[in-house]
Amino acid sequence: MHPLITPEALADALGTRSATVVLDVRWRLGGPPGRQDYEVSHVPGAVYVDLDTELSAPPGVGGRHPLPDPERLQAVLRRAGVREGGRVVAYDAGDGSVAARVWWLLRWVGFGEVAVLDGGFAAWEAAGLPVTADVPAAPAGGADGGVAAGDVVVRPGQMPVLDADGAAALAQDGVLLDARAAARYRGETEPVDPRAGHVPGAVNAPTTGHVGADGRWLGAEELAARFAGLGVSGGVAVGAYCGSGVTASSVVLALEVAGVTSAEKPAALYAGSWSNWCALDREVATGG
Repeated sequence: MHPLITPEALADALGTRSATVVLDVRWRLGGPPGRQDYEVSHVPGAVYVDLDTELSAPPGVGGRHPLPDPERLQAVLRRAGVREGGRVVAYDAGDGSVAARVWWLLRWVGFGEVAVLDGGFAAWEAAGLPVTADVPAAPAGGADGGVAAGDVVVRPGQMPVLDADGAAALAQDGVLLDARAAARYRGETEPVDPRAGHVPGAVNAPTTGHVGADGRWLGAEELAARFAGLGVSGGVAVGAYCGSGVTASSVVLALEVAGVTSAEKPAALYAGSWSNWCALDREVATGG
């Protein structure tokens, strides 16, 4: 399954009653909660999953959005109806930087049939596709319009993960991409974490560079050219981080879409990211 899917292709898949589960993961840094948007309007049949409480462990030294406990994640996915042999499509408000967290997590636990909606909910609406405020009932065997309970089994460890030492080493021996905005990378501002700057040796690659003016993802050739300009070429070890490990997942996704990496050899993710780096009081670099 290609890691990106167009609104039209998703609509076709849902129209054929295929075993496709749609997850709404809209979220805003600082709120308000994305569930409010979901309850107003969402893709028909989509199930809302909360980034803070369901796709992450509680914040702490591990970062603001540590990887979730596998058993907890399995329960969340089953509640959403994810089944072995099925497919999952995740969407956020637009650029896919949050939906990519779902893509990465499912790949991490060994579920390969997962994609991000290209352009997110904004593209779905722009395409004139149907929306609803109806919230599917909780799993009850699929009866009375409820979501059929899933049976997915998570098998964590299927994607490469970096800790702080690994990130520091990769920044020197390979390419470590920083997905945050340039001003945060340079240390000019830091609205969330206690220290400003970046991992020494890291290269800035804001997630906004993955999409065009229309909110859709750039093509493979354009993405590959962008990464080549950042020093990422064939054979070089590459990884990504961001503020808390969420939006960096979209860098891992973009590298695969570009053909720079592959499903068999994906880029590494520094899961704790800058929030973990700061908590450990590691060396900080500033400037461009």
